[in-house]
Amino acid sequence: MNPSVIIMGGGVAGMSAAHELVERGFKVTVFEKQKEIPGGKARSVPVPDSATDGRLPLPGEHGFRFFPGFYRHVTDTMKRIPYQNPVTKRFNKTGVYDNLVDCPKMMLARFGKAPLAMFDHFPKSLEDVNKMLAIKYGDSGLSEEEKQLIAMKIWQLMTSCEDRRLNEYEHVGWWEFTDANNQSKSYQMLFAQGLTRTLVAAKAKAASTKTGGTIFLQLLFDMINPEKQTDRVLCGPTNEVWLLPWLEYLQNKGVDYRFGCEVVEMSCEKRRLSGVWVSKDGEVKEKFTADYYVCAVPVERAAKLISKEILDIDPCLEGIQKLAPSVAWMNGIQFYLKRELDIVQGHIILSDSPWALTAISQIQFWKDFDITKYGNGEVKAIISVDVSDWDTPGVIQYKDENGKVYYKAAKDCTKQEVFNDIWEQIKMSFNVDGAKVFEDEDIYMIHLDGDIQFGSNRVVGDEEPLLVNQTYTWDLRPEPYTDLPNLFFASDYVQTYTDLATMEGANEAARRAVNCIIDESGVDVPKCKIWKLREPDLLLYYKALDNKRYDEGLPWKYDRPFFASILSWIYKVMTKVIK
Repeated sequence: MNPSVIIMGGGVAGMSAAHELVERGFKVTVFEKQKEIPGGKARSVPVPDSATDGRLPLPGEHGFRFFPGFYRHVTDTMKRIPYQNPVTKRFNKTGVYDNLVDCPKMMLARFGKAPLAMFDHFPKSLEDVNKMLAIKYGDSGLSEEEKQLIAMKIWQLMTSCEDRRLNEYEHVGWWEFTDANNQSKSYQMLFAQGLTRTLVAAKAKAASTKTGGTIFLQLLFDMINPEKQTDRVLCGPTNEVWLLPWLEYLQNKGVDYRFGCEVVEMSCEKRRLSGVWVSKDGEVKEKFTADYYVCAVPVERAAKLISKEILDIDPCLEGIQKLAPSVAWMNGIQFYLKRELDIVQGHIILSDSPWALTAISQIQFWKDFDITKYGNGEVKAIISVDVSDWDTPGVIQYKDENGKVYYKAAKDCTKQEVFNDIWEQIKMSFNVDGAKVFEDEDIYMIHLDGDIQFGSNRVVGDEEPLLVNQTYTWDLRPEPYTDLPNLFFASDYVQTYTDLATMEGANEAARRAVNCIIDESGVDVPKCKIWKLREPDLLLYYKALDNKRYDEGLPWKYDRPFFASILSWIYKVMTKVIK
């Protein structure tokens, strides 16, 4: 009889674990808290009360959608999810993976200055080169010294050995590493803060340089690799082009995916997990048992499931409880507009926005998606925005009873005040030098992620915050296995090569948990593939030099690249020849 597995949580981690297990013959049951939509934080959200005349609700998003070129785990899974194009009726050759669309550009928007648009990939044709040369990059506001400092910091990251990254940079905040305190506002906004704003609600002063620096390098290596695309998004709403086909595939393979079911307690007996207690739609608990259990719920929920009895068996799991407060809010808001507005073919970082906004104009990437069948049939553009800082005062002025001017953080606002301030920050970022990119009359409807909970006059909570990779937290993150031989963890807070709370990290963690179950069960099936992050072999020489220095207790030191001398010599020779 095939071993049975209960998976707690039906987000990307839970679905990934279910996928790998069911394809290897395990009997799988998934308990998911959401009532009808799979995928957890990755899901789309139908906008309530947005449909008219028999049309479908407008598509909203819980949060950020971003598939960098260095992703390998989640994209490998996507290639094994069948997908039939609703227009052509043909099946994609490589499943929902074919629904990823390249974003060739990115943009940095700034208050009072023209946005900086740039290509985010290596030129692959003469046409690409001509387009790059045609872009007006404008003034970054960086001094020559700051540009050199950025180059040096990047080189330091590239040539630091693995031990230094793990044991030193894990304890250094990105703000400190970049020396942001001693640099200009432009430097702070573009380099120190610009990076962390793309990394799941991370804050520059708290984000680990080990994590932020490593991911920054992966994005950089993608940009200079002709075979890679730095940024990709889905060709339609996440549910339609990924999650619902995924759920259908899992169910057809035999996965018992149960909606509206929240695991609220784990029971132990004889140093093993003996069952989980599940609440169905908030009603009376029922106990379920299996041979193996995978905890794939977010860190703040997992922390509540770890009882004293479990801690007595595996004290290391206390790290999850200590890690639970390391979460922040990163939630989506969509502006549905009555006229076409694409802006740029890719993601936008609103670098001066106090609420750390990032945005993308979505419909331009949805070529086979008929938006006229949604909402009132007249929406022409969807500007999807993520809000990553809910604690910093915004830009709209308020006055107290004494007439004193003050500004509100997002957490202190009503829903309408949140709408107004975000819209104002967007306009301040684009409506510069007389341009009117965004105008109030363009708005048809606004939708804020329903996980943001409001009281009578302000925000009161976020149902689904995100883990933030802060300094000194790597050692708190668990391995996928535990001292309870039938309990495993598969979520984005597990120690992985990806080392970031993302869909990729969740998928990799799930694969690691499944491999542990295969080992423990003794079932003769292939292990899941797991890939390390890739860096150019050219850097191995410099990493070896730094590793020697690290072993000797010495700090990182700049070593002039050997090829720089060669290039300099060639340049001098060629100059003389030309003369």
